[in-house]
Formats: sequence, structure tokens, C-alpha cells
Amino acid sequence: MRSPHQPGDSSAPDLPGYYFDPEKNRYFRLLPGHNNCNPLTKESIQQKEMEGKRLQLLEEEEKKKKKVARMGFNASSFLRKSQLGFLNVNSYCRLVHELRVSCMERKRVHIQRSNPFTLTSDQFSLILVDTNSDQLFTVNNDIEGAKHGIISLSGLKTPAPKVRMLENFYFTSHKVNSVCWALLNHLDSHILLCLLGFAQTPGCATLIPASLFTSSHPGVDWRGMLCSFRIPGAWSCGWCLNIQANTCFSTGLSQRVLLTSVVTGHRQSYRTNSDVLAQEFAVMTLLLFNGCCSGEIFAIDLRSRSQGKSCKATCLFHDSAVTSLRILQEEQSVMASDMAGKIKLWDLRAMKCIRQCEDHVNEYAWLPLHVHEEEGILVAVGQDCYTRIWSLQGAHLLRTILSPYPASKNNIPSVAFSSQLGGFQGTPGLLMAVKQDLYYFSYS
Repeated sequence: MRSPHQPGDSSAPDLPGYYFDPEKNRYFRLLPGHNNCNPLTKESIQQKEMEGKRLQLLEEEEKKKKKVARMGFNASSFLRKSQLGFLNVNSYCRLVHELRVSCMERKRVHIQRSNPFTLTSDQFSLILVDTNSDQLFTVNNDIEGAKHGIISLSGLKTPAPKVRMLENFYFTSHKVNSVCWALLNHLDSHILLCLLGFAQTPGCATLIPASLFTSSHPGVDWRGMLCSFRIPGAWSCGWCLNIQANTCFSTGLSQRVLLTSVVTGHRQSYRTNSDVLAQEFAVMTLLLFNGCCSGEIFAIDLRSRSQGKSCKATCLFHDSAVTSLRILQEEQSVMASDMAGKIKLWDLRAMKCIRQCEDHVNEYAWLPLHVHEEEGILVAVGQDCYTRIWSLQGAHLLRTILSPYPASKNNIPSVAFSSQLGGFQGTPGLLMAVKQDLYYFSYS
């Protein structure tokens, strides 16, 4: 079917069941996506368009590397303005970080394994850096289930970045819904996992000691070191760092929040109106912030024994399901993202949105936020597989990092940013895990 429009004209009218190709200047019939004999479906068209856009942006990025930085936007200029008193210390540091972030270059990281027979085809589904930024907890998927491990990041300081995969995998067939580092014996001594039920085995929350991966003692029954709590259907979890309740963790369930003491096993339940998809504890106060499928954000005062609405200390609302929450250091504001692609900064005193980051892409996925106040940046990966970095000060987009692989729902990167990757005297940078590869974006 020919169209009277000129080639490349995107104003061709939409016809139900047909797709207009501007290059060939004609309509093509669409069939349902489940029809294996039909190569032309809406999904394949969208995939082709996304890949074309990715390749175009990669080409533009290569051209930008060859361009000279614009006049006045360089570290020397910032330092001179600071010395002359035109910039205070905070503004100087923020601008330098924004400059460095825009100049980060990608390097592939070599992963060393002590066991040469370990499969290297297991795909990363999640990475989580610890407080000191010298270890990376990983969740890898294979055909039988999920493998958990820890990567030592000390080798990132070398010119050719390399890391060591600590073997002794803890293996489970359960899907990981949520994960966080836990303070039990010391900071980041354990990892808390929310595991989905599988077959006849119910879901649970499991505490794994980090020493399970870093120590190697043949013959030791490591299963005896695990601490599991039967909590089926947990969507999210969080560990309390407040000194008054630092042996407690929370889990977000269907229309319920469960607070559990690891030492005594005591549980406190709080009713909600919706599934709790995101959680984070305040540190200076006994408040637990929760993000719900209904779009509601509320805080629970842990001193309250009430199980109803009276325990809610704060209530905010998004238009879509909230997937991630981050409390800022002074605990007077909270950053939240939802399944409509909105990222909002809320003032907890005025109870209103004071800033919003644009261009984030999300329709149905659980995608975390990474807030770094010291560097003044916010990092998030979209459902389009693009990693975006915004300024916390002005909420403007600083950098868009493309995935090295074609975009798909199975190839969404997992990232970790830190001001000292590799531990003490480490350098600021971003780690990106996608498929079976790990990439390092360091400050130049």
C-alpha cells in the first residue's frame, strides 16, 4: 500500500493494523506479536527504532570526545574563580564533580576468578556496593536460579582495571526481590535478602554473613551460618542504622509492613492500603519511610505501637507506583521515583515537591535511585537501558551513558557510584554491570 506522502514524512496518518515505513514510503501490515511466522510486529519495530537511536547516540558521543571543551567550563577556570572569591567551596566542588562526570570514559573490567572452571556466562542482575566501596555484592542469574557472590574492588586503582571474584558462591533457586547491606557484628557484616517463594518452598528473608564469601574453609557447613525468617511475599527490605533499633530490619509486604528484631525474633506489624515496594530507614530519628504501589509515600513512627493509620507520620503522593526512596542526609527531604518515570525531591517540612528530574524512563520495572550528596549528583538507569546522571542542585541532566549492548528488558544495566571506588584513596567513578560484563567509568 503506497502513501501519497513524501519519503521521510513522519506525518503519515496512523492506520489500524498497519505500520508506515518512512524510508520505503509505504504501509506494512502488522500481525500479533505472538505470531512466530511474522517478522514485523510492534515489538520488533520498537526494538529496531531503539537500537537505531542507540547507535546514533554512540556516534554522537564519539564526536563529542574530539571536541574541545567550551570556554570557561574546565577545572582550571573553576579554581581561578574560587581563588578570586567568585565561587564558594561548595559551588566549586559541585561544578568540578559535574565536569568530571561529563568526561568519564568507559573501560572494561577484567574479572579474575580463583576457580578457572567457574562459568563466565552467568548474567549480572544486580550489584550493590558496600559503605566503604571496596566490595560489591552481586546477584547472577543462570538457567538453574541465582548465584550470589562478592567482588573485591581493590584492583580498580590500577591503570588496567581488574577485580577479583570471591568464590564460594551461595546458591539458591529463589528470585531476589530486594537486597541491602546489614549491620549486625559490624558495618556491612551481613547481607539481607528478600527471596521469592519457589515451588513448595515459601519466600523468606535471609541474612548472609559477608565472611561466607571472603573466607575459604573446606568442610565447614556454611548453611549453619545463615539466618532465615519465614516472611513470604516480601517486595522490599531495609536495615535500621539508628542506634536505638540497629538490630531490626523491615520488609514491605502486600498491604503490610513488618518490623523484625534479629536478636529476639519479635515482630511488629503495620497495616497499609497497598503493596510496599520501597523502604528506607531514617538514621537520626526512628522513622521508616515506605513507597507503595498506590503511589503513596508515608513514614511510620517506630515508637508507635498502633497498627493502623495513626502510626503514619508523613504522607506524600505520586501518580504511579513508587519503586525507590532515598532520604537525604539532613533528613528534611526525600527523593522518590515511580513507574511513570517521575523522579521527585520532596521537602518533608513543607510537604511539597521542590524539584523534579526529567527524561527518566520507566513503565513497569523496579529501578533503584542512587543519590550522592557529597558529589551533588543523582544516578538512575531507565527501562530504555540508558544510565542518566542529574545534578541534585538544579535537577538538570548532566550525562546520558549508553549501554554497550542493545536495549532489552533482560539487559537493563545495574550500576553503583562512589567517591572512592576501591576503598580508601579510591577514585570517584561508576560501575556498570550488564549481561556478563563489568565496566568502569572513572574520573579523568
